Amino acid sequence: MNHWRTLVSEELAKLECSEVVAAVWERSQSAWGPPSEGGALAADATGWLDLPVQISALIDGISTFVTQVRKDGFSDLIVIGMGGSSLGALVLGRTLGSSPGYLRLHVLDSTIPGQIKTVRDQVDLERTLVLVSSKSGTTIEPLKLAEYFHGEMKEAGIDDPYSQFIAITDHSTSLETKARDCGFKKVFAGPPGVGGRFSVLSNFGLLPAALIGVDLKKVQRTALLMAALCQREIDVKTNPGAMLGATLGGLAAIGKDKVTVLTSPSISSLGLWIEQLLAESTGKNGKGLIPIVEEPLHNPSDYGDDRNFIYLRLAGEDNAKTDAHVELLEANGHPITRLDLNDRYDIAAEFFRWEFAVAVAATILSVYPFDQPNVETGKKLTDSLLSTSKSAEEIRRSIPLVSKLDEVIDLILQAKQRDYIAILGYLPESYEMSQAISELRIAITKCTGSATTFGYGPRYLHSTGQLHKGGPASVIGLVLMAGSEKSLASPRLTGDIAKKDSSELEYGFESLFMAQIVGDLQALQENGHRNTVAVLQAPYPTAVQTITTLLRP
Repeated sequence: MNHWRTLVSEELAKLECSEVVAAVWERSQSAWGPPSEGGALAADATGWLDLPVQISALIDGISTFVTQVRKDGFSDLIVIGMGGSSLGALVLGRTLGSSPGYLRLHVLDSTIPGQIKTVRDQVDLERTLVLVSSKSGTTIEPLKLAEYFHGEMKEAGIDDPYSQFIAITDHSTSLETKARDCGFKKVFAGPPGVGGRFSVLSNFGLLPAALIGVDLKKVQRTALLMAALCQREIDVKTNPGAMLGATLGGLAAIGKDKVTVLTSPSISSLGLWIEQLLAESTGKNGKGLIPIVEEPLHNPSDYGDDRNFIYLRLAGEDNAKTDAHVELLEANGHPITRLDLNDRYDIAAEFFRWEFAVAVAATILSVYPFDQPNVETGKKLTDSLLSTSKSAEEIRRSIPLVSKLDEVIDLILQAKQRDYIAILGYLPESYEMSQAISELRIAITKCTGSATTFGYGPRYLHSTGQLHKGGPASVIGLVLMAGSEKSLASPRLTGDIAKKDSSELEYGFESLFMAQIVGDLQALQENGHRNTVAVLQAPYPTAVQTITTLLRP
């Protein structure tokens, strides 16, 4: 029953013999092999190892800015970004919450018109600070959203909207130039040598956290402690990052590649951050760790033999239900790793532990963890569609493999042992929608034994999109698309923001939304993966429930 523990011990012994922990700290390219074409070398992509120490140099500047923002009377913060540029802020916000007297956080990482309007309607624009978060400074979604909110502020009678904008971006990007030329309230630097998904302990995560009242000194304290425990001098058998890395990589090597993350209730959003880290870092060259997060609890007998369960347990929470579930899983022979947190601020320690673990696991899987080649492919296909100046409806008509519901059911039932079904939802996000998707996931696993993932689009393109396109061929992609999203007017972007020809930028959010769907599907098909599209009609939760009903016996 505990064969998996023996396997992990053997993997740790191999890591010790090959001095992998030392190689990670030395930023040695030999630990992982070469990056994909255009990818950064390890020496230029491992700055995240230094972030816990570097927080000290950021705290005073951030604190001074936060004090000024509060004096200026701001009440709300809208963070617009995609993937790692905004996900850390979302997790810190949901886990630690806003303190009295600080700003309320709204993270917008969607181009779905209805989702954008929801955020717009929640704030008083005159008292709202807009944070444009983009490492490259050219990511199209936040740039377009920035121009939308600028237009909304102008329409609301605000004379100088850009005085309510701030930016986080790398040095010398076009966004930095734009921000300085237009008079943004402040521009903060992204950390050099750090990819987006590894950037949560930098300005990308810390600035929005401080603006809602998070104590950055507490964040640093727990992050530093974990970084110290992962140092090369620590015995690999007690090094928390190496131990988790050996568990992830070692079990994946024997087919247990579905890393199923269970959490205490108040830290559940941490699973979304772990999902991106695992998927984008390891999902390439036909390999990858497949993160299963926010999954409904199944009967132990319904899970396949490809599961690796990780339980992040926060002390003092109402953990009775999950504790009982984990005991049943262990009794049924499933591998379980418990990671105990004493305080919510311990999520900062988990950020570093998981980053280090992924770097270690990648050496076992023989993948390079610091690039995302298939994400870039999808972006290029989307850009190509937008450059044609086609309308949203014209782009919609080019969607391949639009299926009837019985064809969707047939595809799901084709799932074989160790396949997984990626539900990709280009749908308005709501509680009702998420509940309907959860019921669908239960039905799929019940009738096929396959694991499921779910992501709202286009958000998932910057998260699990790399895995679905570049990872194992065991994926079945099920795209569920809204059939009647209304167009939302958007101002034209100027070429100096995105460094594109202006003819590529005259489109609204609906056209961008549709082009992202088509670009993603084309990229999936280029990799030979099984996938299909179901265009749903409103009300969308009811349409999803129809699929669930058809799956049930």
